[in-house]
Amino acid sequence: METVSQSEKSWPAHPGASFATPVRPERLGEILVREDLITPEQLRKGLEYQCAQGGRLGTALVKLGFIADDDMAIILAQQYGLPAVNLAELDVDPEVVRVIPMETALRHQVLPVSRFGASLTVALADPTNVFALDDIKFRTGLSVEPVVASEGAISEAIRRFYGDAEDAERKKQIEDIVNFIDEGAAGSVELEADEEGTFNLAELEQAAEEAPVIRLVNYLLNDAVKHEASDIHLEPYEREYRVRYRIDGLLQTVMHPPVKLRDAIISRIKIMAKLDIAEKRLPQDGRIMVKLMHGGDKKQIDLRVSVLPTLYGEKIVMRLLDKENLRLDMTKLGFESESLATFQKAIFKPYGMVLVTGPTGSGKTNTLYSSITQLNKEDTNIITAEDPVEFQLPGINQVQMKDQIGLNFAAALRSFLRQDPNIILVGEIRDFETAEIAIKAAMTGHLVLSTLHTNDAPSTISRLMNMGVEPFLVATSVHLICAQRLVRRICAGCAAVDDSVLPQALVDAGFTAEEARAAKPQKGRGCASCGNRGYRGRVGLYEVMEITEPVRELILVGASAVELKRKAVEQGMITLRRSGLMKVVSGVTTLEEVMRETLL
Repeated sequence: METVSQSEKSWPAHPGASFATPVRPERLGEILVREDLITPEQLRKGLEYQCAQGGRLGTALVKLGFIADDDMAIILAQQYGLPAVNLAELDVDPEVVRVIPMETALRHQVLPVSRFGASLTVALADPTNVFALDDIKFRTGLSVEPVVASEGAISEAIRRFYGDAEDAERKKQIEDIVNFIDEGAAGSVELEADEEGTFNLAELEQAAEEAPVIRLVNYLLNDAVKHEASDIHLEPYEREYRVRYRIDGLLQTVMHPPVKLRDAIISRIKIMAKLDIAEKRLPQDGRIMVKLMHGGDKKQIDLRVSVLPTLYGEKIVMRLLDKENLRLDMTKLGFESESLATFQKAIFKPYGMVLVTGPTGSGKTNTLYSSITQLNKEDTNIITAEDPVEFQLPGINQVQMKDQIGLNFAAALRSFLRQDPNIILVGEIRDFETAEIAIKAAMTGHLVLSTLHTNDAPSTISRLMNMGVEPFLVATSVHLICAQRLVRRICAGCAAVDDSVLPQALVDAGFTAEEARAAKPQKGRGCASCGNRGYRGRVGLYEVMEITEPVRELILVGASAVELKRKAVEQGMITLRRSGLMKVVSGVTTLEEVMRETLL
């Protein structure tokens, strides 16, 4: 038997109401079945979903895919005897939108669509919601005329006309800070250079300690952590000052603070990072350790600060390192089961070299940390040379490189060999000297883990030879090469089948015709948990190339990267593109993400 919400059971007397009172509506489920838009079985499933999840029956049926959003709006209008509106094609005057505050629109799921004199037309999914209509009439002082739209269309229209609720909250907080400044609370913030183009140090320090500047910088750090950003970019231009976050690998503009605050903000961050605020001509690097409240808990964030002089001032990039986000469980990084087994077999060998390759920001450090965490035992001596040491791992001897005093990777490696190590991790092989020492260490009873910047696993062999390493040294010392990329993960809260991807597009991407017909790619519709992006988090794509005897013979005769790749694929290597396609089939990421990060 169909359940009916409280608002549908009766239409209570509403004295003084100026909006049209619809007649007692026929039940929605009865109309949909009668019009052959759903089957009785689908209605039963929709009612079960409604009982379990709450909300309205129409919304449940749309979420289950039994009826389209537009069709639901037409039926709702028929049910209540009111006009229906297509919000997707409606262009609402911004002045009309501002009549109802965004908080009220979100709370009641309503949207003002037009105003004529003292009459306001409002779209809502439930015109029997007397409380919503009363609240709008009370807040606006206008008579309210309801029209009908589906709940999904209203939610999308609210995002379109009002903007995302979090963005609005961010804008409001920034406006409060800017208004505070404009009211004269920070009159000394706007700095002027003297004739030689330098700044008064005392003025810089004073400006950096002004309350509005401190509030703005603190807000930036908290907001970046809240949105799970990996980097904060503060970029000065001639007429604007831009702040961007890197979220899931992509930069997004979040605000434009007043240009007059530029130097004060830079000075504040430099003071926090213990950098020289008077030096504006040279790049500087520093570190900030802060404790922030996030989700009701206090968490410690390590920020790596890089300051770079540009044409219109110093650009600052802050890398946020959150140990809680470091995944040390290799089974959760995104390895296919075959690739993971091959990789783990290599890292548990007593000696030899394992290389992890990929561009900056592809997750190489996380993979290496996960590897040495597995290898970290009481009877094992592990030493790392890193630039910088991103996370501190208990039980592992980590060394920070300092080029200015001559402590580079090559110098550190020489010292490591006198420290009786079992496993050596080298942050990056950048030159012949480092490569030569690392390979000799791998051939003299040590397991060496390191990284290189190459496009795929086979080209790593060519890169080592181009550095000057002899082919026989590469062939005998390197056990495995793992190339990787990071792609955005589809948000689990709003994932849905993507019907827009044609079978031919799947074939062009690398699927066989049979695989393309069976595949059902997904995408995220956008929801509150993912900030309406459709993606939340990232997952790795992995190309694991084991140096088998046939591959080793090709290296010794100087085979090209193309020949090495062909042989590795013959022996079962999953390429980066194939790894991505497998994740498209399993609904982990989208075809667009895989195409963006990989080549056939």
